[in-house]
Formats: sequence, structure tokens, C-alpha cells
Amino acid sequence: MSRIGRMPIAVPAGVTVEIAENNKVTVKGPKGTLERVLPAEMEIKAEGAEIIVSRPNDLKKMKSLHGLTRTLLHNMVKGVTDGYEKKLEVNGVGYRAAKAGNKLTLSLGYSHPVEMIDPEGIETVVEGQNVIIVKGIDKEKVGQFAAEIRDKRRPEPYKGKGIKYADEVIRRKVGKTGKK
Repeated sequence: MSRIGRMPIAVPAGVTVEIAENNKVTVKGPKGTLERVLPAEMEIKAEGAEIIVSRPNDLKKMKSLHGLTRTLLHNMVKGVTDGYEKKLEVNGVGYRAAKAGNKLTLSLGYSHPVEMIDPEGIETVVEGQNVIIVKGIDKEKVGQFAAEIRDKRRPEPYKGKGIKYADEVIRRKVGKTGKK
């Protein structure tokens, strides 16, 4: 039995979960509403303040879908109650981030500033000049946008210049040494 799949999902007060046909799940909470079509083979039942996901049989595909379905549902419930956020740090001389309206402007050592517009449902906040926080209720979108920002200038292994996640550890390399 899937260890993650068989765990019930606790639905906090103020959150409503509606399960329509074909496993179209709508989760409404204090932070907003999320909708998603989950795999139709899984059986999703709301029992009181809990949601239980069960699988029809023990085929390999069903086992893998079981844990996935439960995790996706759990992420939706957590998203509408607490929301998600990712922290990015901009390191390097002259590298900085600025925010104007819904436009994020990054100076990353290129000949031009890099401009990014916040996608729908995602908000970016700049703290100081070198910390970017990406917030939203959809875990997938928050992670994706944070990855897109990081891709504009990945951290390099010699001086650690670039955009990195706050919890990321960069493997440093030793530079070349002169001749003897």
C-alpha cells in the first residue's frame, strides 16, 4: 500500500473541497480557489473534515498514481490556506533586482536589463536589492516561475555569482593557479 497515498488529508476550517465527475476537484479557501482534474482511476471521497484517496487495484500504474493524486490534493489544500513561497538571492557585483508594478527588472551583468512580468496568480516581492520572494497559492506555478527567474543567470561555481535559491548550496571550485 502506498504510504503517502493512504494518509488522509485534513481539511482545515474555512476550506471547501468539491469533487465533480471525472475527478475534477475544486478547492476554495481564504487565499483563493484552485481547480484541477486528477486521474480518473483514483477514487476520492470526502469524509467529514478529511479526504481519502483510494486506488482500484494494485497495478504498478495505479500504485504510482495513488501517491501522486494524494500529494496533488494535499498541495492544493495547503496552497489555499497558507500559500507557497520561494526565496531567491541575487549575488554578484552590480547584480540587483527591482520591482515596479507587476514587472520585475533584473540587472545581471548583461548589456540590457532583464524584465519579467508576474504571471497570473503569482506575486513577486523584492526585499532590499538582492532578495526576491515568489508567492502564490499554486505550488507548481510558484516553483516554475522561481526556476525561470533563476535561469536568467544561474550561479557559477567559481565566485558564486548569479541567482540562487536561498536554501541552495553552490559547489565551489578552485580557480586556476599560475605557473611555477
